[in-house]
Amino acid sequence: MDQHHNEANRRYLLNAYRVLLTRARQGMVIFVPPGSPSDPTRNPAWYDATFEYLRSAGISLLA
Repeated sequence: MDQHHNEANRRYLLNAYRVLLTRARQGMVIFVPPGSPSDPTRNPAWYDATFEYLRSAGISLLA
């Protein structure tokens, strides 16, 4: 894949997320799953950092 194609894909995904986030007028739930130390694709540090960022941005917990 060439660089132009990668950049186009990246812009498409960014715009798709932007649309999703701006259309949530009645509410939205963001689920951040727990990490798993035994699964290298679910590094707890990645999930914990994402969770903490969202909390610091003002996202409230449901329960």
